[in-house]
Amino acid sequence: MRLAELSDVSGVSPASIKFYLREGLLDAGERVNSTRASYGEQHVRRLRLITGLRSVVGLGLPEVRRIIEAAVGADDLPGRRLALLGTVQSVVLRLGDEQPDASPAVDALLRDLDWPDAPSEARSAVDRHLAEMEAAGVPVDRTTLAVYGRAADLVADVQLSETDARAELEDFILMAAVGLHMHQRLILTILGLAQASHSIRRYGPGDHAGPGPGRP
Repeated sequence: MRLAELSDVSGVSPASIKFYLREGLLDAGERVNSTRASYGEQHVRRLRLITGLRSVVGLGLPEVRRIIEAAVGADDLPGRRLALLGTVQSVVLRLGDEQPDASPAVDALLRDLDWPDAPSEARSAVDRHLAEMEAAGVPVDRTTLAVYGRAADLVADVQLSETDARAELEDFILMAAVGLHMHQRLILTILGLAQASHSIRRYGPGDHAGPGPGRP
């Protein structure tokens, strides 16, 4: 298809497509003549990926570029999709690459849940956050951490089951990134709802079934 047709199919303006081509975020089309190139379904998938990462997840171009660069060769070597998922997680959750001292509490959590104790930005992020909570005067005890860990174990299993490893690479990335972003927000909103409900039970009036959506 021509660039104008690619624009119609993808919903991305010709100017944006040309920008992504110049930036190397979109592969060049197959040259037809000196002034025309032909584009295929892989270009549609890449544009859908870029659009999803930018408009739904809210990533900037440098972050989109990091994910796309991590995807190079991800279908050629065993284990590359695992590394790619690590990059998606790092970018979407903004984990950072600082490596604090390993926390004994996280060591215990990994043992209790039988999670692989492998270096990762996610592990470092938990170590760092626990240290920040300790410094702020709100330390987390092992029992509380275990409760969070068991809940996270169930959520992570559900999330990953919705990421189809057989999907085309761009679709795989989009499912992982958008799913991670939206599930993260869903978990926080459900947590807020749970805290509100517990607060009503503990501190509110005796009648907990007051007016609400769908109630007279």
